Amino acid sequence: MIPLPQGPSFRLDGRRALVTGGSGGIGLAAAVALGRAGAHVTVAARREAELQAACDAMRADGIDCDPLVLDVTDCTAVDRAIGEREPFDILINNAGMNRPKPMVDLSNGDIDAVLELNVKATFYTSRAVARRLIGAGKPGSIITISSQMGHVGSPGRTLYCASKHAVEGMTKALAWELGPQNIRVNTLCPTFIETAMTAPMFEAPDFRRWVCDRIALGRVGQVSEIMGAVVFLASDAASLMTGSALMLDGGWSAA
Repeated sequence: MIPLPQGPSFRLDGRRALVTGGSGGIGLAAAVALGRAGAHVTVAARREAELQAACDAMRADGIDCDPLVLDVTDCTAVDRAIGEREPFDILINNAGMNRPKPMVDLSNGDIDAVLELNVKATFYTSRAVARRLIGAGKPGSIITISSQMGHVGSPGRTLYCASKHAVEGMTKALAWELGPQNIRVNTLCPTFIETAMTAPMFEAPDFRRWVCDRIALGRVGQVSEIMGAVVFLASDAASLMTGSALMLDGGWSAA
């Protein structure tokens, strides 16, 4: 008999995951996907009521989870919350925001708010999780929800593009820093996804058509289409993948 290769497992049983911005949208989808794959999921967000509702729904689905009220832009709070817990094997940096405006209309407050959450908070959580993993001598997977806008440019999104390009650079460098500890670092880069955050954008006349004309598949994405990619990057199925960007952009960046 010809010996057949043993395929990798997509299961995450026995692993601990932290998902920031996990009370809705892409973050909640990521948390559910990880939980259904067997991980214990700590869901972090700032709004307690929404966070508790999300965890209640996940538990009703049979998912092992707990809520963590946390402002990830507060580095002291991040270090304390992560330092008090057992090391997380998986981190999903999902908390993020966008203030789409022409650059000449951006206020200093806009710039500070987007960079604080999209870039600095990603540094804070990644640093805290990596410290705990290194201290425990454990492997891990750090995944940041980036964007197709981390690889292209777009009018009205100079600030958002700057933040996501920064995340892509951080990921490449951190992959080299943490590779010797067997901690993988990757980004997941979706196109426009139907969420509460993007709903106001699609209310603008002709915006959906403008978006769909730039996507090879001719449609925007759904949160469910994020879930398989999250499990892949978190699992042993992606054991040779680090410093990479997994594009879920429907072909936008292929143009």
